[in-house]
Amino acid sequence: MASLKRLETEFPILDPDFQSFCALRGIFTVQDFLIRDLQSLVADAEQQPSSERFMQAINQVLYVIDGLHQPWLNGVDLMEDAQKNKHVLSTGCEGMDFLLRGGLRRGQVTELAGPSSSGKTQMQPRVLQEVMNSILCHSVYDIFSMFDVLHCLESKLKYQMCRGDNDERLIIIDSISSLITPILGSSGSQGRALMVSAMSLLKKLAHEYNLAVLVTNHTVGGDGGIPKPALGESWKTLPHVRLLLSRDCGSNTYQVSLLKHPSIASGKAAKFIIND
Repeated sequence: MASLKRLETEFPILDPDFQSFCALRGIFTVQDFLIRDLQSLVADAEQQPSSERFMQAINQVLYVIDGLHQPWLNGVDLMEDAQKNKHVLSTGCEGMDFLLRGGLRRGQVTELAGPSSSGKTQMQPRVLQEVMNSILCHSVYDIFSMFDVLHCLESKLKYQMCRGDNDERLIIIDSISSLITPILGSSGSQGRALMVSAMSLLKKLAHEYNLAVLVTNHTVGGDGGIPKPALGESWKTLPHVRLLLSRDCGSNTYQVSLLKHPSIASGKAAKFIIND
C-alpha cells in the first residue's frame, strides 16, 4: 500500500504537517493505519492546533483504505463463489485431509507451524511428488525479494487469466517466519506493516486467482514452555487456517493440532495422529 507522502499528490489534505504528526507515531503508510489504535490516534489529533484538518486527513486515509477492500457480496454470491471456485487440494495424506475437511482450500492461506526438524517441509502436500515437472522454485532470502517474486507471479496470473489458461493451484512459502522475523525485531511498526502487507498480498492472490497458499512457521516457547507458533499476536489472526505440528522422535508419528479453521467455532481445537 502507498505511503502517505505519495498519496499527498492526489489528496492534498495529507500535507507535510499531517505526515509529521503521523511519523511521530510510527505511521508512514496506509498499512500502518491498519495496525494502529484508531481511537488513540483520533484523541491525539483532537489535541493538536490543527485538529479539524487532521481529523479530515484521518477520514481521508480511512476512505482510501475502504476503497481497497473487495466489494460487499450477498449470500447468494458468496455461495456461488464457494461452489465454483473454492475447492480443496488433497495433501496426499488421509489424516491431514480429514483434519482439514478435505485438504488445502483454494482461496485461503494455511499456516503449518512446528519446531525445527518436526517435519514441516516433509509434511507439505505429497501429491506434489508425482508432478515434479510442474513445480517452479524460487530462492528468496528476505521479504523484499519475496514481494518481487509474488508481484511477478501476479503479473503472470493476470496474463494467464486473460487467455483462460491458469494452471497454478498452490503456492508454498517455506518458511515465512525466516523472512518476517528479521524485520520485526528492528523495524517496529514498519516491520509489522510489512508483515500485514505480505499476508494481504498472499490473500489477494489466493482469492482472485483461486489458489491454495501454504506457509510454514517455526515455534517459540509459550505458557508453561508449551510450543506455540512464532511471529506474535499480530500474526495469529492473519492466516485463514492454522496448524501446529509436532513429531515423536522415536517414531514416524506426527501430531497435528488444528488451532484455527473457518468451519470450526473459535476456541476449539482438533487433533489427529498421522503415521507414515
